[in-house]
Amino acid sequence: MSCTKKYLNADPSRLHGEVLSANSDLRRRVAREAAVQLYFGAEKEYKQAKLKAAKALRVHLLPTNLEVAVELDKVAEENEGPARNERLIQMRREALKIMKLLKAYNPVLIGSVWRGTIRRGSDIDIAVYHDAPEDIVTLLKKNSGLNISSTEWVTVTKRGKPEASFHLHATTSDGQKVEIVVRGAEEASRKRKCEIFGDELKGLSVAELETVLEENPAQKFVPM
Repeated sequence: MSCTKKYLNADPSRLHGEVLSANSDLRRRVAREAAVQLYFGAEKEYKQAKLKAAKALRVHLLPTNLEVAVELDKVAEENEGPARNERLIQMRREALKIMKLLKAYNPVLIGSVWRGTIRRGSDIDIAVYHDAPEDIVTLLKKNSGLNISSTEWVTVTKRGKPEASFHLHATTSDGQKVEIVVRGAEEASRKRKCEIFGDELKGLSVAELETVLEENPAQKFVPM
C-alpha cells in the first residue's frame, strides 16, 4: 500500500492522536534540553533556555515553563541522588528557625525549598509583610546569627503597574544562602501566580512548615 493510500484510509482520530503523541515527545525533548542548560548554568532564564534548546534540536515547538520545571527536577534528582532530600530537609529546618524569629510579620516559605525542587545553588526564599523593612534588618542582625551581605529595593512591572519590594541577602553560619523579600503589610492577603508552575504561589506558613517537617519533611508542592 502506498503512503498516500495509507493516510487516505486511516482513521482521522488515530492520525490526530499520533500527531499529538509526536508533538508531546518533541516538547519533552526540548524541555529536557532546556532543563539541562538551566541545571548546569548554560542559561539562567527559562525563556532563553527553551529557545536555545529548540534551536539545538531544530524544532519549533516550545514546552511550557511547567514542563521544563518537571524535567529540571528529574535532572537534579539524577545528579544529586539521596543527598538532595537530606539537604532539602535541612534547608526547611533552617527556614523554620528564621521564620519563627519573623513570626510577627507573616513569614511564608516560598521558592524551591517550599516546592521541594531544590538543586545545587538553591537558596532559602522567605517572604514577609511589613511596611518598615529596616525593622526586619535590625531584628535579624540582633537575633538570627545570619550574615547579611546586602540589601536592595527591587521594582518590577506587573500588569502595567510598578511593584517595589525590599530584598535582603544573607548566609547562615554553615554558608547556606538566604533571601528574604519584604513586601507591604497590605499585600499579605494578595494572591500571586507562579510564573514557572502556573499555580497559586501559596508557600508555607510557620505552622504549615512545622507540620510538613513532622509528617513528611521531603514533601513536594508541585501541580500534577
